[in-house]
Amino acid sequence: MTRRVLILVEGTRGNGLPYVEAAHRLGLNPISLSADPAQYNYLAAENIEAIRVDTNNLDALIHECSRLRSTYDIAGITSAKESFYATVGKLCRHFDLPGPNPESIEQCCDKFTQRQLLAEAGIPIPAYRLAANVTEVESCAAEIGLPVIVKPALGSGSIGVRLCRDVEELADHTTYLLGGQHKWPSSPRVLVEEFAQGPYYWADIMGDQIIGIGNGEDVPPPHFVGGEYTIPAQLTDDEHDRIADVSLSCLRALGLGWGPTGIEFRWTKHGPVVIEVNPRLHGTPAPQLIQLAYGIDLITEHIKLAIGDEWDLRRRHSHTAAARILVPDRDGTLDWIDGNSQAAAVPGVAEVKLYVGPKTPIVRQGDNRDWIGHVIAASPSSARTEAILQQAVDLIGWSIIPFPTPGE
Repeated sequence: MTRRVLILVEGTRGNGLPYVEAAHRLGLNPISLSADPAQYNYLAAENIEAIRVDTNNLDALIHECSRLRSTYDIAGITSAKESFYATVGKLCRHFDLPGPNPESIEQCCDKFTQRQLLAEAGIPIPAYRLAANVTEVESCAAEIGLPVIVKPALGSGSIGVRLCRDVEELADHTTYLLGGQHKWPSSPRVLVEEFAQGPYYWADIMGDQIIGIGNGEDVPPPHFVGGEYTIPAQLTDDEHDRIADVSLSCLRALGLGWGPTGIEFRWTKHGPVVIEVNPRLHGTPAPQLIQLAYGIDLITEHIKLAIGDEWDLRRRHSHTAAARILVPDRDGTLDWIDGNSQAAAVPGVAEVKLYVGPKTPIVRQGDNRDWIGHVIAASPSSARTEAILQQAVDLIGWSIIPFPTPGE
């Protein structure tokens, strides 16, 4: 019998392994296509077949999938990485497999185009401008009024995103983005946005069904590094309905509605304002939190959709799940980190994961690459979940030795 395989285009540090594990549970053999398979250590650890191919070259991917199809039954093609999801849609279309609309994905991934489409549909978003050089960034910031958010028009993981509260911060970050330090996949395009202030909320959607709405907190500005996430958010019925209505309006405006979508909001004095629509599942820890809170495995259900099977999005229970992200407060060399075993033993803790070990250089980037681990807990009660999480986090400690200063 021909082996059924799931093609995974590239991967991620957070959701990559869960996609591999979910494929195995569904009786599929995952095969990874990557420009650099070695960057995903879980592939070798799980003995996953990995093929080196230029994943930015659609023809090369079609050629490789055609070659694999001569040996295997390709049940589906997908990716956990947003920047390759439009490519996945094109591959699925070429091989007549279920998949997302690549045009919708591309216009959603371009944050400026996304903003235009949401504004045309009357969806509440921050004021925004597009800039291509230092002079235009300064002009856009002056038009909107400081403070402003300055970020690349393409990207994810909060990379290159910063709150600029004054002229000096604006100049520093503009120099960083346009002065050669930030890596651009194409010509630089900078989005300058009004700073929408208020509590942070996120919604995860499959198809046109809202699976859950959570809330979160970042570490202090000027960067936006995730600090804590909880689901469900403590909302009134009216607040929940308003976020749900705006979420579904986003899908219609952007031509989405096949597969996963993650939407981020700020609740301002005017109500929910859309910060970003991501045509993918939110990364770690959102899928784990949703499974703990509702018993829904979104990654498995996404793969079912990708292989043409019927999904099941019914809630099995209703708990509160929360995650605390471990973030260093300084640069240097990680001397030691421990307490993870004791934290994992706390009743109600679902997962403790450290991403780094002793002697790791810590150089903060001001985005989600700064994460060094996470703790996840769940219980039937919001207050109990928070208490469990705090107890576990308090058991974890680490020490960072500052880098030597020049001349030492």
